[in-house]
Amino acid sequence: MLRTSAAIAAGKLARAVARRRGGGSAMPGLVAERIDPKILGHALGGLPDGIVVVSGTNGKTTTTRMLVALLRAHGHSVFTNPTGSNFTRGVISALLGEVGLRGRPVADMAVLELDEAHALKFADAVTPTHALLLNVARDQLDRFAEIDHTAKLLAQLASRTSTGVVINRDDSFVARSADGVKTGVRVDYFGVDASIAHRLPELMEQDTRLDDDYVVPPAGAGDVLLKPRDERAFVILLGADGVGGSVGPVELKQRGLAAMINATAATAMARQLLGGSFDPVRAASALASVTAPFGRGEVIDADGAPLELVLVKNPAGFTVALSTYGSTPVRTMIAINDNYADGRDVSWLYDVSFESLRTIGVALTSGVRAYDMALRLQYDEVAVDAVEPDLAAALDRFLAARDGQPARIFCTYTAMMTLRRILAERYDLPAFGEEATS
Repeated sequence: MLRTSAAIAAGKLARAVARRRGGGSAMPGLVAERIDPKILGHALGGLPDGIVVVSGTNGKTTTTRMLVALLRAHGHSVFTNPTGSNFTRGVISALLGEVGLRGRPVADMAVLELDEAHALKFADAVTPTHALLLNVARDQLDRFAEIDHTAKLLAQLASRTSTGVVINRDDSFVARSADGVKTGVRVDYFGVDASIAHRLPELMEQDTRLDDDYVVPPAGAGDVLLKPRDERAFVILLGADGVGGSVGPVELKQRGLAAMINATAATAMARQLLGGSFDPVRAASALASVTAPFGRGEVIDADGAPLELVLVKNPAGFTVALSTYGSTPVRTMIAINDNYADGRDVSWLYDVSFESLRTIGVALTSGVRAYDMALRLQYDEVAVDAVEPDLAAALDRFLAARDGQPARIFCTYTAMMTLRRILAERYDLPAFGEEATS
């Protein structure tokens, strides 16, 4: 206990220093973990209603945010890692803001976003009671290698979960995780209604689509299925053909099929956790109130005109972003970094089609890989007006030339962090993570 108290005190000091300097969200966790390597177990091991880990390649931050909203709407006190730092040290950093020196958060359950590898590191410290497995796509190949390896990481997470697992039935790499779940652990599925199954390819890369050996299982009573009405409004069916009722119609603040699938996944997990106390009306209201997470389609009022930040980090995600956000002719900038948190290998940009940007072109490319991005666009015959590697200078040029019109920036993670920090100072926005905890 003394070691845990010392770790928390040191971590809190590091957190205060990091905030003052505008540093990253994982560093205070590193400080605390060095002093007490078992701090996660000490802090989270006794939560009465369990620990949910949300993992997968795309949609973790949005889905986690939605699940937390659903559970809080049903009266639960939930600890989460709201900044999107999905390493174990990010979880510890989030804890430092909510615990006293004894190290116990005031919560009855935890919902944590963790990347595929760090989910297993977390499970070494604390056994998850529940896991929500979203999808598999190529992401940061220098860290995770190919998608088969990523799928195995998720399968291991499922096998180490003690109470319940919710799995994407439409992703063959994820769906097979059910085979390794321990006897007695509940397995439920989320997915899309058969009426829109033809739209799944727009969310998946060619090499992660359903293969010839995988057959989508018939929808059952435990499934939770998405049935859209348009690009924002949808109904969530509880069981095949809605035999268990439905949630909605719901209209999200975010656009696109990907956000709706995230809402469906969160609903499936909430339904499993809450059992008979799950209230479809309360769930619909909670989902409709969720604002876009930091940088995930977030719209900022910049001098009276909307500026949209859209995170992109792999071929599938960028393709979905272009189809969801890139269809309207607005001034566009693309900022690509190759720092560790982004993934060093940016060859994935050549697996994205940028043809939809030909009509409007791209005003600026920026970031560490600004010239690489400009070259990639040239291959797809997309005009680029200027290249400015410095993000602050690029942002100034981009905003100054838009004449009060809407604008959009597609950006990788660390580029988004830098741009959002500059915008927060300029337009008095909530600091990173604060909007997620309010």
